[in-house]
Amino acid sequence: MRFATLAPFIALALTLPRHAASQGPRVEITVAAGLRGTPVTGRMYVFVTRHDDVEPRLQVRHESDCTPLFGVDVTQLAPGAPGVIDGTTLGYPVSSLKEIPTGDYYVQGLLNVYSEFHRADGHTLWLHDDQWEGQQFNKAPGNLVSAVRKVHLDPTRSDTIRLELARVLPPIELPPDTKWV
Repeated sequence: MRFATLAPFIALALTLPRHAASQGPRVEITVAAGLRGTPVTGRMYVFVTRHDDVEPRLQVRHESDCTPLFGVDVTQLAPGAPGVIDGTTLGYPVSSLKEIPTGDYYVQGLLNVYSEFHRADGHTLWLHDDQWEGQQFNKAPGNLVSAVRKVHLDPTRSDTIRLELARVLPPIELPPDTKWV
């Protein structure tokens, strides 16, 4: 009889959100107000690496030992409003920030800025517009990046890391025309 009385409370407790610590680290990435005065649509990333010899965004490779990265779509993100990457955000090669072993890392944020395209059939698409970089989002001109920051990550804690996108990647320098080009 006593268990039957507690059963509704146990069921309620199981449906409540878990304690914030179970969410693991949280990364909030904002666009500096002075960098861009209008809302932006695109894909926001955070890169996590143990090495600082090269910017984390440039350490992305296709091999299995690649730099972990996590991404989330943002739509009409206002300057100063955060894009959030947390333990529920999918990543590669690990699926969650909660799978990053405890330790010191270098992190960097990037926003792959999308352009609006209107199709003849009436549909509107938001896509990255290649700027001669060959669809390499981590090097694409016009994309926004943060400074590299050293942080301590612990998947058992709910620490918030704040990054500010404060730099625009410059245009690609095109090779000069030659008799072959």
